[in-house]
Amino acid sequence: MGASSENGGETGEQSASTKPYLIRAIHEWALDNGFTPQVLVATELDHVVVPWEHVKDNRIVLNIHPQSVKYLEMGNDYLMCTARFSGKPFEITVPVHAVQAIYARENGQGIVFQEEEGAPPVAPSPEPTSRKNSDFRPGSKKTTGDAGVAHLKLVK
Repeated sequence: MGASSENGGETGEQSASTKPYLIRAIHEWALDNGFTPQVLVATELDHVVVPWEHVKDNRIVLNIHPQSVKYLEMGNDYLMCTARFSGKPFEITVPVHAVQAIYARENGQGIVFQEEEGAPPVAPSPEPTSRKNSDFRPGSKKTTGDAGVAHLKLVK
């Protein structure tokens, strides 16, 4: 069975990124299981609009549970919503390429994304954000390593 893309090429040529689909899938999985979906965002990239006073080491973790945000849109190019920070509403805009991970706050399960080809580069972190045997436990007191970068458990 040979599928082809709309432009007549082989499947895989010029195909859309799987990242926005995986983000939506993990978000749905977290909600279905009573968890709180959170995204780790690289804030140094262009077009990221977040409250800068809550950014640490060029990263921010956003709670994207429907009870925590309004007007959540998870498109193929951007995540957008209205969130409250210190009681004040803030319009959040995050390009999908700036999402480094999505996971459940309660158990750390989710996906850590590798840098995509063709995506704007992410500035290197002093320590990698994904390690197979990480001790990251969202909600615990130690949610960051020595470099201040969250460590997530890679789920295969």
